[in-house]
This record gives sequence, structure tokens and C-alpha cells, in this order.
Amino acid sequence: MKEKNVQPLRTSKEIEVMKWTLRRYGSEQDYFLFVFGINTGLRVSNIVPLTVGDVREKTHVAILEKKTKRFMLPVKLGEEIENYTAHICDGEYLFLNRKGNFFPHSPTQAYRALVKASEVLEMTSARIAFGYAYYRRTKDLAFLQISFNHSAPSITKRYIGITQDEIDETLKDSSL
Repeated sequence: MKEKNVQPLRTSKEIEVMKWTLRRYGSEQDYFLFVFGINTGLRVSNIVPLTVGDVREKTHVAILEKKTKRFMLPVKLGEEIENYTAHICDGEYLFLNRKGNFFPHSPTQAYRALVKASEVLEMTSARIAFGYAYYRRTKDLAFLQISFNHSAPSITKRYIGITQDEIDETLKDSSL
């Protein structure tokens, strides 16, 4: 099976285009799922079971992966959460299934919505975009490896799309 070469959203403009595409061709829920994902780096499967009460007026969110982890919610995300949850009760899921009843959106449905928008733009997932942007800003591959639960830095580099050209560019001005 041929491996798909998934590329991250590399610029602020690409991220804004993705947001616009989701608002235009998706739903407000799809848009918020992307915004939440790109700002936290969490897997879709960790995001969809969250309730409004898990995130409203919170600085951290606790998720259960192999063990409970706490993730800080970026301050900028607070306004998006406030806008999105303004008319939703604390006990309700952030992402309801397509039928609109009180069951959470399935990770598969959520993933498909994001993939559809990504394919239109030939771009990638919010999780990969988060990793790429975080790495470009901090160069902290170890944090991403732990956060993504990868067994090796090489896996994380490949996952977030760090190419040899980008590595060379980073190292070009360093000398001892």
C-alpha cells in the first residue's frame, strides 16, 4: 500500500483558508473542531467525548489516554469556546452526532469532516498542523514526541512533515 504524503498547514494564511473552508462548506461544529484541535494538538478521538463543562471557563482539560493527562487550553481558544458554547448547557457534548441527538460525534464522523475540507485544500489535519506550528516556533521535538505518544523522534518528524530542507534551513546559521 502506498503511503500517503500528508503535508501540514504551514502558514497562518493556510490555516485561515482552512477555517474559511470549514465555515463555508462544513458546519460551525466542524469549524470549532478544527480550531480546538489546532490549538490543543489533541486527537479527534480525545476531543469528541468532551462536554461543554469540561472546557467552559477552564484553563486545562483532562483527557483519558493510557492514563489521564492534563492539557492547557491556550488563552486565545477561550473566546472561541465562549462563542461556540454560549447556548449549550455544561452537561452536553461539545460535538453532537449528525442526527442532533444527545450522543457525541463519533471520531470517524469528525475525522471525515476535517479530511473532506483538507482534501479540498490539499492540506492536512489539525493535529499535524499543531505539531508543525509548535515545532517551528519552539524546536521542541521531545515535547511533541511525548504529546503525540510516538516511540521515536524520527516518527514525530515524519508525522509533522519536517523535511530535510527545513532541518538544513534551521541549522544554516548555527556555528560553534
